Amino acid sequence: MKILLLSPYDALSHQYWWGRLCEGLSNHEFVVVTLPARFFSWRFRGNSLTLSQRHELSEDYDLVIATSMTDLATLKGLAPCLHDTPVILYFHENQFAYPDESNAGHQVERQITQLYSAIAADHLVFNSSFNQGTFLDGVVKFLAKMPDGIPSGVVDRLSSKSRVISVPIEVDVSPKQLPQDMPRSGQQARDSIHIVWNHRWEHDKGIDELDRLVDALILSPQGFTLSLIGQSFRKRPAKFAQLITRLEVADALGRVGFIEDRNEYLVFLRQCDAVLSTARHEFQGLAVLEAMAAGCAPIVPNALAYTEFVPENCRYDSIEQAVAMICEIKQGRPKSVNDLPARVSDAYVNSQWHNLLDSLL
Repeated sequence: MKILLLSPYDALSHQYWWGRLCEGLSNHEFVVVTLPARFFSWRFRGNSLTLSQRHELSEDYDLVIATSMTDLATLKGLAPCLHDTPVILYFHENQFAYPDESNAGHQVERQITQLYSAIAADHLVFNSSFNQGTFLDGVVKFLAKMPDGIPSGVVDRLSSKSRVISVPIEVDVSPKQLPQDMPRSGQQARDSIHIVWNHRWEHDKGIDELDRLVDALILSPQGFTLSLIGQSFRKRPAKFAQLITRLEVADALGRVGFIEDRNEYLVFLRQCDAVLSTARHEFQGLAVLEAMAAGCAPIVPNALAYTEFVPENCRYDSIEQAVAMICEIKQGRPKSVNDLPARVSDAYVNSQWHNLLDSLL
């Protein structure tokens, strides 16, 4: 099968997804077309105009797989050659559950664009049940606000062509591959814990919550080191500079800055004791999943996609509860990926994509 894969906002998580997909489905021929992950508002609304000019779209394809950033309905109008080609729309996120802090009018435009794309697609695939559920619930609430002209059965049709296939984690992050001579930080300082926060440096990852949690940790009796290794962009929240300064003064600052080399990143995760999330926006949680697979104990909000794979006793409802969980973490290696709930382990494989594509042949 010859497959056109469209990633019009090719952020790292999107690159990771389609890279793993192409690798796992190597018996198919992929043509990957991407656009840079910058100028979010323009990219979200203008990608169909830009993509329609790409010469790759004029070839013959058996299938199109596009991320949910794709303005699919408009693209089909601007590129008639794709009109009869079946399309799978893959949702890394959905605009109905995104905690947007910008103009509300922009959010409505993004929501209706994503709704039109979902209607235009033949199949919808979500990376988590949380993502699927919030999208369908969001569509119900969105359409209820419209004054008239809404066709019946929209949500039922979307639901009937939807399924969940999570992005698979890499097996090479298993703690079993940790070299024997590589100590974890907890082994180096008995009363200290090395925490990693490995998320994008953006508001939706809970910068305010992280700020408050660090203050609480500094005041607690728990010795700790906090590493901030997520990806940052040209515009980063100002609070990060202040946060880093406070950690330096408290002698609790670990590694800072994005780790470009993936192998180096995975090795670093194996040296940490716990992975922390303060996210307000998380549709699958790859960063936490990978850290868990590397042997880190998760400390995450009791919400979002985390409820699908993180044990309840590792999910917090308040900053105080998160600090208490960190203080209670035992020495030694926490549960590895082999101890994750079976439903998660089974979901993170490419076989489900094989089954989906086989059904289309």
